[in-house]
Amino acid sequence: MEQVLIKNALIVTENKIIQGEMLIEDGVIARLGENLKVKAAREFDADGKYVLPGGIDVHTHLSLSAGKAKVMDGFYTGTAAAAFGGTTCIVEHPGFGPPGCSLMHQVQSCLSQARGQAVVDFALHGVFQHTSEQIFDEIQTLTSAGVSSAKIYMTYDGRLSDSQILQVMARAGKQGLLIAFHAENHAIIQFLNNRFRSQGKREPIYHALSRPDYCETDAIERIINLALTAGDIPVYIVHLSTAAGLAAIEAARRKGRRVFAEVCPQHLLLDDTCYQEPNHGGLKYIMAPPARKQQDCEALWAGVFNGAVNVVATDHCAFSFKDKLALGKHDYNACPGGIPGVETRLPLLFSEAVVKRGLDITRFVDLVSTQPAKIMGLYPRKGALLVGADADIIIFDPEKEKTITPANLYHPADYSAYEGLSVRGWPVLTMVRGCVVMQQDKLTAPKGWGEYIYRQLLQ
Repeated sequence: MEQVLIKNALIVTENKIIQGEMLIEDGVIARLGENLKVKAAREFDADGKYVLPGGIDVHTHLSLSAGKAKVMDGFYTGTAAAAFGGTTCIVEHPGFGPPGCSLMHQVQSCLSQARGQAVVDFALHGVFQHTSEQIFDEIQTLTSAGVSSAKIYMTYDGRLSDSQILQVMARAGKQGLLIAFHAENHAIIQFLNNRFRSQGKREPIYHALSRPDYCETDAIERIINLALTAGDIPVYIVHLSTAAGLAAIEAARRKGRRVFAEVCPQHLLLDDTCYQEPNHGGLKYIMAPPARKQQDCEALWAGVFNGAVNVVATDHCAFSFKDKLALGKHDYNACPGGIPGVETRLPLLFSEAVVKRGLDITRFVDLVSTQPAKIMGLYPRKGALLVGADADIIIFDPEKEKTITPANLYHPADYSAYEGLSVRGWPVLTMVRGCVVMQQDKLTAPKGWGEYIYRQLLQ
């Protein structure tokens, strides 16, 4: 039995901090406490730094294409970057499959791509891009394969109508499948895009203007009403970006609705002035939803502090600036949407929320690890430092400073949306199931160490 001891640590559990040691046996947390009298084969001295549960990023796109463009990473490089940023498990959102494909098609495709490549553990969401009796019959197959959530888009070519959404909700609700939503009103986007195009308005700022805040709020309110109609089922809103959208969610919760809210760092830290960056630099920030107004950022920050926000994920989607420029230089509509972020999520949130704004470290852990694990069916195996849980841990140095720039990151992206931002707090060691996968900015795990994780249905 292999034993690993981490000593001299500030161990952050779900609700308290323990100054002491952690014993790991065969990849699982065996003991936590003060002055553990153990001689282990391997020892790591945390030197008074935080020991945190590994981050769980429940919104990544590591294998996505959009027309002529493909993201820069894939499952090996993308999960290695996750490890450098302190994330030990990702839940991948597959893109759309071929027209008419089965519900399992994209799950099986991503699974085959990730196995033998991933450095950290991974799980998968499903995606509904059309409806039929065959699709509905496959929901049980999906959940039996350890996929406890699936996504519906309300815009893009694979979007579903309200009628189709109701059909999915009615079937999924009975089987416990959590439905995640990309919440934007497609008709509004299409109408405004056509207007701007006819007026010759093709600059990046019109991307943001074509997706106004009420475009998101309308979609969220429809989702909530559809969920009530289908049997009052729980729903999960990905990449919430507006004050009005958060207010709609909070109003629904006061009526007893179960609505989970996910926020990404870009909607906390960027505002729509980024689209005015010179030399076509605004194309870097083409993403959906777009960066919003500063008052939206502040409303989401309030949600981070008061509990209205459940999860901080990334929507990591690393199209290169080279491709964004080549395709979108003359028309924001042709620019592939998405930004890289899986490596910078924990450091950014720690620096901006804990260091600068005074967020409690246990709430930080709740947002980046524990709640994502609970909502997405990974807890208690993952998401908290509990006896019997996987030894997915990070040693986090709250004093380590780094200026964000592509040269300082593992990820191969040729830009960062947070270029030049000085960040305090970075992981110095990342461990997945007891195996050190990153230590002192060096990748130490073999390709393929990451395992596929079967998820449980939301309770």
